[in-house]
Amino acid sequence: MKKYILKVCMMLLAVLITVSCGNARKGEQSQQKEDVQTEAKAQVKSGNARKAKKSKKGNAKKTGRRKKSVFTPSSAGSPYEVLLVAGAEDFKSGAVDSLYGVLTDDMAGVAQPEPCFKVSRINQGDLSKTLRLCRNIIQIKIDPSQYTKAKFKYSRDVYAAPQLVATIQAHDANQFKEFVSDNHDMIIDFFTRAELNRQIDILKGDHQPHILEAVKQTFGAEIWAPVELTRIKKGRNFVWAASQDRFPKNVEQNLNIVVYSYPYRDVNTFTEAYFVRKRDSVMKANVPGPRDGQYMMTVKGFNLISEEAVHGHYAQIVRGLWNIKDYDMGGPFVSVSRVDEEHQRVVVAEAFVYYPNHPKRDILKKLEAALYTLRLPDELHLERFSYDLDEVIITPQD
Repeated sequence: MKKYILKVCMMLLAVLITVSCGNARKGEQSQQKEDVQTEAKAQVKSGNARKAKKSKKGNAKKTGRRKKSVFTPSSAGSPYEVLLVAGAEDFKSGAVDSLYGVLTDDMAGVAQPEPCFKVSRINQGDLSKTLRLCRNIIQIKIDPSQYTKAKFKYSRDVYAAPQLVATIQAHDANQFKEFVSDNHDMIIDFFTRAELNRQIDILKGDHQPHILEAVKQTFGAEIWAPVELTRIKKGRNFVWAASQDRFPKNVEQNLNIVVYSYPYRDVNTFTEAYFVRKRDSVMKANVPGPRDGQYMMTVKGFNLISEEAVHGHYAQIVRGLWNIKDYDMGGPFVSVSRVDEEHQRVVVAEAFVYYPNHPKRDILKKLEAALYTLRLPDELHLERFSYDLDEVIITPQD
């Protein structure tokens, strides 16, 4: 009996040991499984971290280039305003005055003296967050420990948009003055073209459709004219867009754009004498004065002619003065003449204003910008057409 009981106990003990060992193995397997899962999760997490890090680097690399943000504030100030920023010593040395003199030089093509730009001058320490929003900023940097030669650099939309922030650097004040004097015309031209381009951007989204259609019907060309020009008169190879019905003297401001054409003969077509003769004949026939027998004429001896590339093609730019025959009335004009090779003709887009006893720079430049938007018939089919004028890049002589 005792032997039987002992045998049963031994059997029960064996079962308990087997169960216990099985549970232990299951626990070990479960722990191993948990360890494997934990390790796998750690690997996944680590992998995701590496991917995220890699992605972050990739994004950082992609976003390294400055992009205009939707939160970028609009630039402040009026067209043709420039802010000069310099150190106290630059004011004492005359460096600031030398650049100020260049920017405020008389504008070409107007009868009364008028500066090219309205210029403000401040000390570097006074460049506040508000003043940083100015549309055109020039920083003067003169430091013999940093610079060996004079140089002109610029960046776009640094603090606001649209904006140009330029830097003119030099070894000393004398080098700065010499550089500014040598590059007088290019400095003026650079900021003038920037303002013209800004006005062209405005015209792209807001121009007078009736004038565009009239020019297209008459010449097969297109032009973006300001919306203020609401009156249209058409003649033979001639379109006149104006802000008034006629050409009265009793209006405070009168803005005008005319487009006309004449046959292209040869290179002599672009002489001053030929231009004035053609212009006077066209104006006599199409732009009458307030009374019978009166008409627009070109003032002799005041024409400034330049030859430039507009949209990659030759153009003759003429700036001058006009008046009305036998009548006390006149003002400035600017014309852009281009060759329409397909039709062997010269197409002229011209702007002129009547604004007595007032500054005329801003309104004349506003109209001038429209002249550069003229697209000739063989340019209409292009999917993309650059209206930007070629900007002047100022580089110092070695």
